[in-house]
Amino acid sequence: MGVYDQSETNIRCEWGLQGIAQLAPISDVVVIVDVLSFCTSVEIAVSRGAVIFPYYGEAASEYAASVGAELAGFRASGSAYSLSPQSLVAIPAGTRLVLPSPNGSALSLHGRPAATLAGCLRNARAVAQAAEKLGQRIAVIPAGERWRSGGSLRPAFEDLVGAGAIISHLSGSRSPEASAALAAFLSAQSDLEHWIQACSSGKELIARGHAQDVALASALNAGASAPQLTNAAYIESASP
Repeated sequence: MGVYDQSETNIRCEWGLQGIAQLAPISDVVVIVDVLSFCTSVEIAVSRGAVIFPYYGEAASEYAASVGAELAGFRASGSAYSLSPQSLVAIPAGTRLVLPSPNGSALSLHGRPAATLAGCLRNARAVAQAAEKLGQRIAVIPAGERWRSGGSLRPAFEDLVGAGAIISHLSGSRSPEASAALAAFLSAQSDLEHWIQACSSGKELIARGHAQDVALASALNAGASAPQLTNAAYIESASP
């Protein structure tokens, strides 16, 4: 038993890439939580029948061509689709889209051997129900953000609260880390939109003109999709 793997409990929670490295090998399911905005974008797109390929690294255009998919652009690029959840609300069913992200996308590529789901506030209940159908040992991974100076992990309020929202719907013993995430969610639950708007990530997006993205991401259990990574792409969960 490792000191950091929380293996004494069924519901585990740890931050970022190092967290997933510790927990994925001993968990049945990994839930990636990147509320602003990768997992919110994935939930919205998959709920409309799109297929989302997470990607992180160079040669994104070549990768998109290799899987027969469009490549999402940056929010400010004027592309039809991007990490902006608002850009995906009318995405046609069947669209194949590569969605690069240094946080949620990058973590999605490291969830094996566990089943990997994309979770957020919008699908907290749905993704928890899908996770419990896939296994009892569930690792919830808040992605966090990156500090602009140095690129180290910045624990992000919205991802902690999103992880807690999912954990609130999971049964089983919780690690202290999972219990802390749950407590953060419960403290913010009565006015989620206010708290997501007021946190650092929310303020940044609003200042850049993306208040609607923050509103979409704050809508607790507004969606019923549980995106599962299957053959390198997120599609609706086919859990038994």
